[in-house]
Amino acid sequence: MMDLSTTSVIAAKAYKYKAESLVKDYLFSDHYVSYTAVLGGILMCKMVYNITHLISSLYCKSYSSLTKIQKLEWNNRGMSTIHAIFITLMSVYLVFFSNLFSDELDGPVTFRSSNLSNFTLGVSLGYFITDLAMIFWAYPSLGGMEYVLHHMLSIVSLVYAIYSEEGQLYTYMVLISETTTPGINLRWFLDTIGMKRSKAYLVNGVAMFVAWLVARIILFIYLFYHIYFHYDQIKQMSTFSCILIFAVPTILLAMNTIWFAKILRGLKKTLAKRQ
Repeated sequence: MMDLSTTSVIAAKAYKYKAESLVKDYLFSDHYVSYTAVLGGILMCKMVYNITHLISSLYCKSYSSLTKIQKLEWNNRGMSTIHAIFITLMSVYLVFFSNLFSDELDGPVTFRSSNLSNFTLGVSLGYFITDLAMIFWAYPSLGGMEYVLHHMLSIVSLVYAIYSEEGQLYTYMVLISETTTPGINLRWFLDTIGMKRSKAYLVNGVAMFVAWLVARIILFIYLFYHIYFHYDQIKQMSTFSCILIFAVPTILLAMNTIWFAKILRGLKKTLAKRQ
């Protein structure tokens, strides 16, 4: 007869095998990878929100003096910063360093996708769903209708890019614009804790201006340039995909330009006060 320890080892191996089978055959199978990613994105948001609250409570003296809604926005911005770093790194890699969307490969770039690209979009979709829910719950404290419009456009584009697997290259080009989010959040953090006149606030303002110009203005111009020279491939896509590819970047570029003008005016005022 087998002793208790042997039985425990066999039982542990059986559970391990079942867990591995679940991950391989369900969670990360081609069919379910996007669902897993969306769930993972939502759970990531919850985890980062809680970690931001914990770390800020322990190491930031000003955090305890904030109002309830300010703490909510503080934690929310910590969440959006982590998402922005993740999606920027993945988008830059997939667009410029991987060969997934390379013109050297056969076939239109507009119909290319992979498990990694679908998973990344799914995580980002989970974030935008979570953030939009928080915006509605605390409306308008976390942002007005322009944020609702931005997130709704993002969610529709992400959902369609995942399940149609069309135009993912342009979706990732737009997502690179999230690189400006950490700077925007840092500016809010510094302002909230009374460091608006600090050197860090000035440096952040200049960096945010440059990042916005590159990621939300110049990059969008390059996106339209790419669309122009790949128009023959875009015409092969579905009608709704074509509408998204032209409409979403156009609307976002208009919004980015308006916000860029505000950033420029704010930077001019900050520099003028320091002269």
